Amino acid sequence: MAGPRVKRNDTVYVTTGRDKGKTGKVLAVHPEKQQVLVEGINMVTRAVRPNPQKNIKGGLVRSELALHISNVAVIDPETNAPSRIGYQFLEDGSKVRVSRVGAIIDKA
Repeated sequence: MAGPRVKRNDTVYVTTGRDKGKTGKVLAVHPEKQQVLVEGINMVTRAVRPNPQKNIKGGLVRSELALHISNVAVIDPETNAPSRIGYQFLEDGSKVRVSRVGAIIDKA
C-alpha cells in the first residue's frame, strides 16, 4: 500500500455518510488503519466516569470518531473544490502532491 494521500492539516470534504457534504481540517491520519480524524465531523456523545486522579470530571463528552480515508476528498487550494490526489516528480527530482486538475498542493 502506498502512503496516505491525505495529510494532517489538510482541508477535506466528506463524500459519504452522515456528515456528507461537510468540510473540516484533518487532525490525525492513521495509515495502518486507513482512517482519518477530521475536526467536527463524525461526532459522538459518550458517557465518561469521573476520575479525580486524572482530573476528569465525567459526564457526557462529545468527540470525533475516525472516518475511512476513502470517504474524504482533499480540497484543492486553488479551486476550493474536492479533488483526487496524485504525485509527480519535478525536474529537480523532488516529489510533490498534485490535484488531478494539475495544481501543485505541496511537497510530498
